[in-house]
Amino acid sequence: MLTAFLMIAVFGANAQNTGNQIQTDNNMSIYKFTVKDQQGKDVSLEQYKGKVLLIINSATGCGFTPQYEELEKIYARYKDQGFVILDFPCNQFAGQAPGTDEEIHNFCTLHYDVQFPQFSKIEVNGEYAIPLYKYLKDKQGFKGFDKDNKMSGRMNKMLAKIDPDYMNNAEIKWNFTKFLVTRHGEVVARFEPTADLKVVEAAIQELL
Repeated sequence: MLTAFLMIAVFGANAQNTGNQIQTDNNMSIYKFTVKDQQGKDVSLEQYKGKVLLIINSATGCGFTPQYEELEKIYARYKDQGFVILDFPCNQFAGQAPGTDEEIHNFCTLHYDVQFPQFSKIEVNGEYAIPLYKYLKDKQGFKGFDKDNKMSGRMNKMLAKIDPDYMNNAEIKWNFTKFLVTRHGEVVARFEPTADLKVVEAAIQELL
């Protein structure tokens, strides 16, 4: 039962995979997508034109949750240079983001003083994955976990039990996967949750 649950949680249901890609409209631009804010209102990503973006799927009860602290520091350092973090809570991975949008936001501000934009909870894999995430996965597939992180071995073992072919699909593997977007809307990098945030920060600096 647990294995079946995790399989759905990690890879989603009815995902349209082709090798390491997800089928999307390649003529789309990241600025064409609309997402929901924490009040359920539509937000066009067009308002972020000219900004360097780091798009993350997050959770409040994950082993990677403390990354919020360093992510907020990175945001504070570069926000005046045109950098924004877009945070999308997601409960698909072992149910580690169970709260309401308001509860998640309150947790993040109380414990980590998060100031970067947080959006309504979403799904990133499967039939109900939002179009933005289908696009992100199409542009940057999974390339493996960071070899220098002690958590990488555990992640690989867990995923291999769920799907022996997990290396060959683009689905989001866990909380705090990050996509880096240039000022021109190009999705240029994907960082798994095991990636060193110093490496992420260096990549951000190169685009500013």
